[in-house]
Amino acid sequence: MFNLHTFGGAALALASLAFTAQAESWDMPTPYPDATFHTANIYQFAEDVAAATDGALEIKVHSAGSLFKHAEISKAVRSGQVPAGEFFLSLLANDNPAYGLDSLPFLATSYDEAERLWAAQKPVIDELLDGQRLMALYAVPWPPQGLYTTKEINTVEDLAGLKFRTYSATLEEFAALAGAAPTQVEVPDIPQAFSTGRVEAMITSPSTGANSKAWDFLTHYTDIQAWIPKNIVVVNKRAFQRLDEATQAAVLQAAAEAEARGWEMSRAETAEKVAILQENGITVVTPSEELMTGLRDIGAQMLENWKAEAGEAGAAILDAYQP
Repeated sequence: MFNLHTFGGAALALASLAFTAQAESWDMPTPYPDATFHTANIYQFAEDVAAATDGALEIKVHSAGSLFKHAEISKAVRSGQVPAGEFFLSLLANDNPAYGLDSLPFLATSYDEAERLWAAQKPVIDELLDGQRLMALYAVPWPPQGLYTTKEINTVEDLAGLKFRTYSATLEEFAALAGAAPTQVEVPDIPQAFSTGRVEAMITSPSTGANSKAWDFLTHYTDIQAWIPKNIVVVNKRAFQRLDEATQAAVLQAAAEAEARGWEMSRAETAEKVAILQENGITVVTPSEELMTGLRDIGAQMLENWKAEAGEAGAAILDAYQP
């Protein structure tokens, strides 16, 4: 005998199975800890995507390099091991100089300049990423980079011989031109690297310094505002194209909101984190003119080196950037 109750239950079960089959889950690695504002922004991005798609696409964030180490993230997304990920844009400078333009010292040192630079840089970055089967979702800058040391630095010569933390080819070049000894160290390893004497100086954001509790292992922060580099969030193009149009639109809308939100978070972060450094005993120093002159000379030399490597594409970006 036909049982309406049983039939209804079966229909609900089938509907549930159909929804589950349609739902998709993405793993998304980022190299930065949860306390970093970039990571907080990514969590919000993931929540926005889940809400806009009614759970049809869920993004699981793997922070602090827990799924892939920083240098591996772009390759993991490119190969399809994960659909999306975040990394420091300049890490790809060895692939093409255009990726490292925002890490050149003293080219763009204010947020207004950084926005103009990204507008000039993005078309080239989009084309380069497309060649790697990747697509940019959004990019967010770090606060202006400052100099952290275990002693006062008044001239470039004071950096000579110091073991200098680096995280990109551009920063390795900077350290070498300053006479320092480049040492590759990722964000989660900074406290131990300083505490064991593996590094003695670094250039990084107020965010990283405060989140790493820099006051536990160094003494001085010199506010040189050297450059405003960006993190970029990318997606594997094939994974994106597998989404239906409505889900694609939801991802792109959430990404646009994450970029706008992230730039505002970065602006707010700068003063807040410098204040935290000072409150915890770090000596915050306004750089001497002699130091800034020496650093700008290094920046000018690096820009010339960059132009020689970047060729016509690089010249086009700089032409678009110049006011």
